Amino acid sequence: QVQLVESGGGLVQPGGSLRLSCEASGYGRVSNIGPMGWYRQAPGKERELVAQNSDSIPQYSDSALGRFTISRDIARDGTKSIVYLEMRNLKPEDTALYVCHVRGANYLRGRDFWGQGTQVTVSS
Repeated sequence: QVQLVESGGGLVQPGGSLRLSCEASGYGRVSNIGPMGWYRQAPGKERELVAQNSDSIPQYSDSALGRFTISRDIARDGTKSIVYLEMRNLKPEDTALYVCHVRGANYLRGRDFWGQGTQVTVSS
């Protein structure tokens, strides 16, 4: 079973930076997973895509563009993948639970895998 382990959330002042990490494992070969990315959900709001890395091509929401950078590393044997989200110039409206997402491929095709989330709070 695919496992996602997230880290890096916390409390930061407006204008500050944070780096989120999400390690995916348990999928066998790296070809069994597709896009990896980050969603976020603020209280009372729907979950929204923040950034996604698909075949090394990054995609960003309008709110993330220019401030956030997504990147992805794959272990040499392909059995672990890590997706990072570098967040700069954070704003109070970025406060949310950030959740890692992986889309399955091949025998995992059609399945979505989610982490438990890491809280990001931007406040002075």
